[in-house]
Amino acid sequence: MATTFENRLITPEVKEALASYPLYSQDAKKKDAICIVVFYLGNIRWYIMEGQPEGDDFTLYGIVVGLHETEYGYQSATEMAGITYDASEYGLGTLRIEQDKSFKPCALADIEDTELQAFLSRLYDHD
Repeated sequence: MATTFENRLITPEVKEALASYPLYSQDAKKKDAICIVVFYLGNIRWYIMEGQPEGDDFTLYGIVVGLHETEYGYQSATEMAGITYDASEYGLGTLRIEQDKSFKPCALADIEDTELQAFLSRLYDHD
């Protein structure tokens, strides 16, 4: 009996877009890798390039910017959907990770994010 995977971050549109970009499909593309979707929580951004269902979860691969260090990594959609931040002392209530609905898929090199571009330059721009 098949179960239906449900996660507020993995909308039908996100799931369909990621179907063309399973894990490891963009290896070695560097700055030319296509970012499919962006999630955010405050100043933290997740630039997701690949993803696929794994068991009763959805594994995502991308770059996280805005934490102590910018880095590539794998994320569990279930864990991401469960993360909250109590910002009530700032009058904002409880915040959670959301999708940037205005983002259109494009190459990492074309994303206007100074921290992301500095990270990519450190990795890939060599004389």
